[in-house]
Amino acid sequence: MNEQQPSPEPPPATPVSGVDDGQGRRIGPRPLDRPPVDPTQAAEFGRPDGVDSAFAPRAASAAANGSIALAPPPPEALSTAFSRPDSLGDVVLQRAPGSVPYGSEPTVEPVFWQDSADRDPWRDPGAGAILGPPAAESGSDGDDGAAPPAKTGPLLSVPELLFGRRVKPVALASLAGVALLIGVAGGLAGWAIAQAGNPLTSSVTLAQVDSPGKQAAPGSVADIVKRTQAAVVQIEVQVGSGGGLGSGVMIDAGGYILTNNHVVSAAATDPTATLRVVFADGTKTDGKIVGRDPKTDLAVVKVAVTNPTVIQLGKSSSLSVGDQVIAIGSPLGLSSSVTSGIVSAVNRPLQAAGEGGDPPVTYDAIQTDAAINHGNSGGALLDDTGALVGINSAILSPGDNTGSIGIGFAIPIDFARRIAEGLIRDGQVKHADIGLNARSVSAVSTDGAQVQNVKEGGAAAKAGIAEGDVITKFGDRPIRTADELSVAVIERNIGDTVKVQIVRQGRQMELQVTTQSD
Repeated sequence: MNEQQPSPEPPPATPVSGVDDGQGRRIGPRPLDRPPVDPTQAAEFGRPDGVDSAFAPRAASAAANGSIALAPPPPEALSTAFSRPDSLGDVVLQRAPGSVPYGSEPTVEPVFWQDSADRDPWRDPGAGAILGPPAAESGSDGDDGAAPPAKTGPLLSVPELLFGRRVKPVALASLAGVALLIGVAGGLAGWAIAQAGNPLTSSVTLAQVDSPGKQAAPGSVADIVKRTQAAVVQIEVQVGSGGGLGSGVMIDAGGYILTNNHVVSAAATDPTATLRVVFADGTKTDGKIVGRDPKTDLAVVKVAVTNPTVIQLGKSSSLSVGDQVIAIGSPLGLSSSVTSGIVSAVNRPLQAAGEGGDPPVTYDAIQTDAAINHGNSGGALLDDTGALVGINSAILSPGDNTGSIGIGFAIPIDFARRIAEGLIRDGQVKHADIGLNARSVSAVSTDGAQVQNVKEGGAAAKAGIAEGDVITKFGDRPIRTADELSVAVIERNIGDTVKVQIVRQGRQMELQVTTQSD
């Protein structure tokens, strides 16, 4: 058996260099553990023979070249600026061990390590790791330079925001400017949407009206004319050496004038014709036809004007027989003539021959006894508030009498407005049609419109209406004449499905007809 060798005694502690105060001792480094080197690896990875270091000896290299390369001397200016003062002599910055320090430092070197220094975990690599708090609190000005986390401050009230001097005036002014821009943009967008939604109204000078439905006091006709006369114009059409006169009503700020088709039809068919518009103050300007609708005897003319007086549109559906009405136009070339009367009848079916080969004119007319003559066509029919309720269109004159006998007709504004909007938007309008011709019949038991012929593939043929049937009701409207049937159909929208009552060989039947485009 091998005898147990006694452990070597530790080397004595080395006293503090130069001074022994009898208390502390410097601790020497731990002995290095140098395991034996594998000869195979040493032969594979070791330095070549004759090489003792990773760097070539400078002295040997310089000796081989015969001289040692030295750095060139610094410039005189740098030497003067940064060299040691002559007063220091041979004094160097590093003092030798044991020498007396400069200044008033103690003559005894202070103890650097304590008795327990050998157990200090920072010195003992075998000591266990201990987790503790960070060296500096969060947000402190440590060596890492990290900025403290931002903290949410108290919310500002309106007085503090405006008067507490906690926000820069420039920021407040910028915020106010942004809010103002948003408000202006919203207002402009709303104005544009409103204008696009209703083509017959805009910010213009409107003819004022009183409260609707209220009977005006005596003498109110003069007041109404004073407020509305500027919105009624005279239309002159010159074709070669001839021509004609009519009237029109300004209905939109864009310069759109509503009139009758038969007033401007000559200018539409003859390219050499001229069309002039004369205002109430005598101003004249050229006009251009925007669109015509021969079936309803309506047309729209446009003139280039700024801020015209625009008539205010009323509701013809609110008229009753006996209501006071006023007609303004240019009868027989007498511009801005005014007549007054009452409503003689409403929903009067009217069908008249068209102009120059145009289809028959059909509409539900307002009948009035206000004097209407040639030249009043296209002029305004106003109610007792000054609102436009009709477009004067025709008169009834028996025999050779071509003047007024107290029976005039106007196109209701509720119907005319829809046609005007279509002409302004598209230049033309389409109407509902059922594809048949009829004539008025009257018998002891039945009055109505008797079908003369039915268009093949038309709405009436698809609904089963046959030649010889007598139509007595179209929707909710009783039919007593062929004119009433034409008016009832044209007032419907294209694609409407309507109940139709007919009498066929003495038997009453009800059919469903879907209107088509004419």
